[in-house]
Amino acid sequence: MAYSIRPYCDADAEALAAVNAAAIAEIGPHAYSPEQVAAWSARHPGPERFRERVAAGHAIFVAADAEDRPVAYVLIEPDGHLDHLYNHPEHTRRGLATQLLATAEAHAAALGVQRLYTEASDLARPAFERAGYVATKKREFTIAHEGREVPIHNWAMEKRIR
Repeated sequence: MAYSIRPYCDADAEALAAVNAAAIAEIGPHAYSPEQVAAWSARHPGPERFRERVAAGHAIFVAADAEDRPVAYVLIEPDGHLDHLYNHPEHTRRGLATQLLATAEAHAAALGVQRLYTEASDLARPAFERAGYVATKKREFTIAHEGREVPIHNWAMEKRIR
C-alpha cells in the first residue's frame, strides 16, 4: 500500500481521533493493563482537541493511505516537544512512525529547534530509538480515572538536532 506524509488539514480531526483511540485500545494492551489502557484512553478527548492544538501553533503531520485517509500522525509543539505519535493498528510495521518522526524533525530544524523531546510509551520507545532518541529516565506517575489514581509509566526521551 502506498502512503504519503502531509500536513494536517481540518477535515482530518475526526480520523485522527479514531486513529488515536484505536491505537490505544488495540495496541496498548500489549504493554499495559486494561485499567492503564482505559485511563490512557480517557486522556484523549476527541477531534476538537486537534483543532485546538493547531490553533495554538502546534504542527501535525499525517500519514495518509492511497485514498488520502489518515492512518498515522505525529504532533509536535513549537519548542520541540513531540506530544503524539500514533499509528492505526492496521497500518503498523510499515515505516510510518519513522517517516513521521523524520518529518517532525525537519519541521523542528526549520524552526531552529535544537532539541526534540517526548514521553514515549513502552510501545513507541523502539520507534523513537530507531530515530536516534535516547531514553533519559523512566517516568512513573498516576492518571486519575473513575475516582482512582491509576499507576502507569512512560519514558522521557530526547534527541539533539542541528
